[in-house]
Amino acid sequence: MSTENEGTAVPAVPPAPSSAPPAPPVPAVTSEESVRAEGRPAAQPAAQAGSEAETAVQAAVGPEQTAVQPAQEAPPETAATHAMSETTATHAQEPVTAQLPGPVPGAEGHDGAHAQAAGGWPPPPPALPAYGGGTGGGQGGGPVWGAPLPEPQAPRRRGGGLVAAVLVAALVAGGVGGAIGYWAADREDSSSGSTTVSASDTPKDFKRDPGTVAAVAAKSLPSVVTIEAQGGDGEGGTGTGFVYDKQGHILTNNHVVASAASSGKLTATFSNGKKYDAEVVGRAQGYDVAVIKLKNAPANLVPLSLGNSDQVAVGDSAIAIGAPFGLSNTVTTGIISAKNRPVSSSDGGNSKSSYMSALQTDASINPGNSGGPLLDSRGAVIGINSAIQSAGSGGFGQSQAGSIGLGFAIPVNEAKNVAEQLIKTGQPVYPVIGATVAMDEKGQGAKISPQAAGGSAAVVAGGPADKAGLKPGDVITKFGDTVIDGGPTLISEIWTHKPGDQVQLTYQRDGKETTVTVTLGERKGDS
Repeated sequence: MSTENEGTAVPAVPPAPSSAPPAPPVPAVTSEESVRAEGRPAAQPAAQAGSEAETAVQAAVGPEQTAVQPAQEAPPETAATHAMSETTATHAQEPVTAQLPGPVPGAEGHDGAHAQAAGGWPPPPPALPAYGGGTGGGQGGGPVWGAPLPEPQAPRRRGGGLVAAVLVAALVAGGVGGAIGYWAADREDSSSGSTTVSASDTPKDFKRDPGTVAAVAAKSLPSVVTIEAQGGDGEGGTGTGFVYDKQGHILTNNHVVASAASSGKLTATFSNGKKYDAEVVGRAQGYDVAVIKLKNAPANLVPLSLGNSDQVAVGDSAIAIGAPFGLSNTVTTGIISAKNRPVSSSDGGNSKSSYMSALQTDASINPGNSGGPLLDSRGAVIGINSAIQSAGSGGFGQSQAGSIGLGFAIPVNEAKNVAEQLIKTGQPVYPVIGATVAMDEKGQGAKISPQAAGGSAAVVAGGPADKAGLKPGDVITKFGDTVIDGGPTLISEIWTHKPGDQVQLTYQRDGKETTVTVTLGERKGDS
């Protein structure tokens, strides 16, 4: 091991003994190098977090302390030895130091020269090794092995603290990597002379295990399309859809294609770059579901498999595919965060709101993901990505603010029922109870309004609610197994059923709670 950077001075060579009378004491002369070494300032504490790089460098360099022993009296001289003493005056008068600081960065040659000029050989062992707690060392006297680390200073502002932490982590990682790299290079130099490590070749027929995100993406991407909708006025946007059947039907959101539904242009582009014109088959505004069909659809279409959204469990893996902000074929992952989440969404235009009892996921969903599939770990569709909670908009719907980990998808069981109706008749069919409830109140239930819009009766005569005995002012607190806290929750839950289903309904009137059975009616088309 080289001693050039350890900073331990060696003692002066004692002159030959003499019988001459003792000479007066010779004062110790400090060499220029020692003065320079002692005159180097100690590292200053870290400054503000705004200068992260300077802070990290200062933190890595500790205070330098050089203890100089008192000068010793020179031994007696004789005339015979005077000449020799003059030639060795530099060594004899050099101060004896316990330790000297290591080299100044960038000036290793200077420190090395000083160590060689310090005197004879061998040096006595230092009182305390540099690596055992002394201040000397090869890195300028900073924190050394066995020495306590300096207390970290709290960042002055939150942003700067974060950056500083990242910078320190990078320096530590670099140091560890450098040490390992040096060790590996030292071992390799004696054999092959190369430190390159090559991974084994990946076989051409390498396949990802079933259930991995890569396997699901590879299988599903060819069946997902990026939809571009342009209205007659030139307005439009980008969304996503997926192949529903081999006849060329594509399932997506209503708000993706609404601008081009009447007069406009629709195109669907596959992951291989092939683009097809398309047309709207049917739209369900209340469900936010739409079906379009490719013109001149290819014969080799592969529909995505549909799963069962009723069997989805919270914590299940979720994979979303779409074109967030126009970035086609984007795959994101997460889990199912919640089920049966009542959501009322809107595209921000003049259209009416849509309602769903949604699957909630933390898979990143952004504008452009709308209409794309939410898949399980098998690659089966469990939902249609439809809405996000945005911190920028303060509500549900499409917003340019981006994902904050709260995305919502229409359960595929519900979307499938709507899609079949749209393909068959071109219009949606909604289950209803025949009563108008307040939509702006949220609390202990959904209250039946005194009257409907336009002054009509809030409870339709002869409708399901009327037959079950409900009246204006009643508060519906439970529908099936779901507790109702407001109008949107009630509608979202009703629309998970089909017309003709019989459901238990609980309501309160004058403080008394009553449970009745309601047979759901139907309403065709968006009104």
